[in-house]
Amino acid sequence: MKDRRFLFFCIQILHIFKHVNSYGESINIGLIVDSNSEILEKIFSKAIDDVNINLEIPLSPVVREIDYGNSLMAYNTMCETLNHGIATLFGPSHFYSSKHLLNLCDEKEIPFIEIYEHIKPTAFNLYPHSDSIAHALHDIIDAFEWTSFTLLYESGDYLDLVTKVIDLYADGGPVMNVRKYDLHINANYRSILRKIRKSDDNCILIIGSSESIYTVLKQAQEVGIITDTYKFIIGNLDFQSIDLESFRYSEANITGIRMFSPENPKVKELISLIYEEEDLVGNVSCPFTMEMALLYDGVLAFAETSKHVEFLPIQLDCSDSVWDKGSTYKNYLAMSTVSEAITGNIFFENGIRIDHQFEIFELISSGMNKVGTWSLDKGVRTHRYNPGVTIFGDEMSLVNKTFTVLLSRSDPFGMLKQSTTKLTGNNRYEGFAVELIQRLAERLGFNFTFVMHKDDVYGAYDTNTNQSNGMIREIMIGNADLGVTDLTITAEREAGVDFTIPFMNLGISILYKKAQKEAPKLFSFMDPFANDVWVLLGVSYLTVSASLFVLGRFSATEWDNPFPCVEEPTELQNQFTFGNALWFTIGALLQQGSEIAPKAASTRTVASLWWFFTMIIVASYTANLAAFLTVEQTFNVINNVEELAANKGGVQYGAKASGSTRNFFAKADYETYNQMNEYMTKHPDLLVPQNIDGVQKVLDENYAFLMESTSIEYQLARLCNLTQIGGLLDEKGYGIAMRKNWPYRSKFNEAIIDFQESGVLTRMKNKWWNEVGTSGCSSKSDDSGVAELGMDNLGGVYFVLLVGSIVATVYGVLEWFYHIFRRARRCRVTFMEKLKDEYKVITSFSTATRPTDDMVSMCSRNS
Repeated sequence: MKDRRFLFFCIQILHIFKHVNSYGESINIGLIVDSNSEILEKIFSKAIDDVNINLEIPLSPVVREIDYGNSLMAYNTMCETLNHGIATLFGPSHFYSSKHLLNLCDEKEIPFIEIYEHIKPTAFNLYPHSDSIAHALHDIIDAFEWTSFTLLYESGDYLDLVTKVIDLYADGGPVMNVRKYDLHINANYRSILRKIRKSDDNCILIIGSSESIYTVLKQAQEVGIITDTYKFIIGNLDFQSIDLESFRYSEANITGIRMFSPENPKVKELISLIYEEEDLVGNVSCPFTMEMALLYDGVLAFAETSKHVEFLPIQLDCSDSVWDKGSTYKNYLAMSTVSEAITGNIFFENGIRIDHQFEIFELISSGMNKVGTWSLDKGVRTHRYNPGVTIFGDEMSLVNKTFTVLLSRSDPFGMLKQSTTKLTGNNRYEGFAVELIQRLAERLGFNFTFVMHKDDVYGAYDTNTNQSNGMIREIMIGNADLGVTDLTITAEREAGVDFTIPFMNLGISILYKKAQKEAPKLFSFMDPFANDVWVLLGVSYLTVSASLFVLGRFSATEWDNPFPCVEEPTELQNQFTFGNALWFTIGALLQQGSEIAPKAASTRTVASLWWFFTMIIVASYTANLAAFLTVEQTFNVINNVEELAANKGGVQYGAKASGSTRNFFAKADYETYNQMNEYMTKHPDLLVPQNIDGVQKVLDENYAFLMESTSIEYQLARLCNLTQIGGLLDEKGYGIAMRKNWPYRSKFNEAIIDFQESGVLTRMKNKWWNEVGTSGCSSKSDDSGVAELGMDNLGGVYFVLLVGSIVATVYGVLEWFYHIFRRARRCRVTFMEKLKDEYKVITSFSTATRPTDDMVSMCSRNS
């Protein structure tokens, strides 16, 4: 190990000495490696030699080797490397060592370039983000029309990618069976593979490292699933570097993805340099890996950066020194673009590589065969695609043509960038319309210059006077080739200019304040129950009280001796007077109780049922009352366009003074819209010059603004106290305006159709409406969700009370008859005579006392 490091050091000294002698000064760039040291050092040196041909100030390599996973050694080596004055650093493969050096580079303001697949992207990461790989795998599975599959993944660093693939199928899709395996020495995955063979799945997605994937495929061949009945997709960008010789004649359908082709001349040149054997470049496997390709491409990207700076890096140490000009390298590196890299175009956004492309290849008996490509914008394509040539042909090509594009300041279609530095040219603008033109330019190959329209009047064309205004006029007279913003396609405008097919569909709707707070009511405590519940509760209270009063008089048990000291009282007393019955019942209802305690079975039954009834009623009332008192009640002043037209709640309304929305009401053949047109004509003060003025008027006044639904969606994502009322009043679309009979219209239409089918326009809208500049307004409904409780909710309680009361009453009457029967036998009188005697006693409602059995006249006369 020491001899190898000494050899590396000598090579670097000679390399630096060569550049110093040749140029007199150079920019040092560092590489710290912890694996494949000799190979990466050769590629690093070769890349520097290649780019130095076109550089005024050459690059010089500073390479250091460390032990894999030794973060302390990485830190010490980095400190030693800083003494050489490096302008950037390529980090090691181990995640924690790389993260450690990244933090140190950030502290020193030195760009850190990452070329490995790590769980979290770091600094300038040339390796595709796991989101891109997940989308590619998802789209390939959809293109292959898999209805079910097994996802077999290696645990550890690949869990993040697996999670993203699973999340893409969260809303439905093929049935997925997820299985995990662990990479270790002498790994045996045959048991998992046998389970797959016994299952119904013959489609398998494998995500893991190159080492483990080869072992899995080898053991899969042993258990008999590398056959023509099984289909494999490999989620590893280095799959082509695996030795696939033993699988080429298996007739298995094995598909992989890669970022470069082995037939690339630069790849062949580097392989020959590394292995000194041309024969290693074959059709079955390619020993050139992603880390090798990305290291070479990283040097190309930094070389583009070095062309824009005129100062050299300085010597630093790990104690306290900082390179004050290092941020300049970072800024230029963030904006750099490399179009001829091995792995395709290099373009960074927030340190993450974007707009890259994967090749899709299959393993067949003759070797690796490219079958298509994938990109985030276009998805899976099964043929080679050359913008502006393959799709549209060479005739009337737009390549290298330059057009003037008219913009209007309308959020989020055309906006000025917020920047602390002065911006010029097309860089001054951003927005949905700006990105649309940029993507069309990339698609069709033309150049463009943005011009901001001054008066923001979109305009129209009058066929009677042959006059036009606004953006339409600028295009008609040739001051601009294209006009793009929230420009609605209308008959008046199409009389003067042509439009592309709509790139966005929309309609007019109503912008108004969200539901307003309802004023509190004096008797709001009555709200938890509906009126019929309150009425029946009162009736129940009186009925149960009367029931206790009557049953108490029927039941002999309820007649007590009022004087316990008198053993043979002359009269008995009943505690259930009507007043006492009312008191007992209301005490139970209000959960307070009373001193009265029922004794007879009938009165106890009624009391128990009443207590159960009041428990449910009180619990329901308390729960619903808490909700009513704590949740803010709201109401909508207007709910639809008819109420708005009728000025319900004194709401005024208007629209943009000139534009398609105002013209819609002026020409509408519908009574409600005609009424609204007359209202706006009579009140011109309610019309505003710009949409933003109408939005502000909605915020400040009792005012509703009629505007297009897409603009409403944009405002709702930023102004949380606004809402859309009702649905769409019409249907229309936004298009790109161009001169009449413009020869390139069909090409724009085909490109827009392609964007629609591939989901590009949907992603763009989501970006500019819901991601850029939003305030995080919740999309949840503001309804309280609390409703009054009706008989549908509490009818069962009333039923139980009714049935129980009837049973108790029947029981009390039978008990009374039985008591009369016993007394009649004891007194030796007939049942009817005793019934009449008892009836007189219980119907004496003016008194609550009665004589004892011995004092009853009939019994006394016969004793």
